[in-house]
Amino acid sequence: MSLEEFQKRVLPVKNKLFRFAVRLTGNPEDAEDIVQEVLIRVWNRRQEVDTYRNVEAWCMRLVKNRFLDGVKSKRHRTTGRMAEDEDVPVHTHTPYQVTELNDTMQQVNRLIEALPLRQKQVIHLRDVEGYPYQEIAEMLEMDLNQVKVNLFRARTAIRKRLTDAENYGLE
Repeated sequence: MSLEEFQKRVLPVKNKLFRFAVRLTGNPEDAEDIVQEVLIRVWNRRQEVDTYRNVEAWCMRLVKNRFLDGVKSKRHRTTGRMAEDEDVPVHTHTPYQVTELNDTMQQVNRLIEALPLRQKQVIHLRDVEGYPYQEIAEMLEMDLNQVKVNLFRARTAIRKRLTDAENYGLE
């Protein structure tokens, strides 16, 4: 793979890799390190790139594996929060609506962070990044049915906690 091919096939997914890494680590600095290491690994293995049907899925899997390696070695912590620059656009809502939407999004991000790792990964890839089920299964090396079950459980848990918070003031 030449530099031009690398720039066309791999670099466009850099932002998705970063968002996924931030979701996993909860820390933008750690996420940057992971993405940088993954891009270096992909460049060093550029002769193998053509053997992968979906380069983006392969890169996402490398991010996930690098994160898990960090967790195993206790170098990365998962207690961080989502980046604050992901606010709801303010141009179409009243200030009250904007505040309420931002509060809800922060609450949803906290609830996602509290999910078990598999559910957190699946809901991020499906609902934030918009990947199809089959690609998520490839990225996370899971059975398609496991992806669907984890997504269902994650959405159900978040929906229940949001409903409880709204109805009963519980969080």
